[in-house]
Amino acid sequence: MSDQEPQAVFAIEKLYVKDLSVEVPNAPQIFLEREAPEIDVQLATQTQPIAEDVYETILTATVTAKIGDKVMFLVEVAQAGIFRIAQIPAEQLNPVMGIGCPNIVFPYLRETVSDLVSRAGFPPVILNPVNFEAMYMQQQQQAAESATTH
Repeated sequence: MSDQEPQAVFAIEKLYVKDLSVEVPNAPQIFLEREAPEIDVQLATQTQPIAEDVYETILTATVTAKIGDKVMFLVEVAQAGIFRIAQIPAEQLNPVMGIGCPNIVFPYLRETVSDLVSRAGFPPVILNPVNFEAMYMQQQQQAAESATTH
């Protein structure tokens, strides 16, 4: 019985808002605008070890709504998760951290952004689903390309 391989461990230790900010720089006049704003969403992901077999994944969304050159609102949220990941083969660890962890954190980020925009007095912004696998593959390809050019 003791010859069995150790079991892989993947556990969510904590999900939390690491940082957030809301700016409505042109209030109250901006609330009189009837034009639909242009919404720009920037998304970034970052994972780092914080202890043995424990990692933090941070998803940061920056949502900017503008009418012409006037900013209606600017919302920035850093939603994070702490994950215990152990006994996973080395070649699978990066995909788990780059794809699996962001997929778990994203729904919480989406809810936080929507809630903040609503609390700022605007209709909620619902973030579109994100293909973290494609993002991860693109990051890997860019890293490989920059490694060959240096």
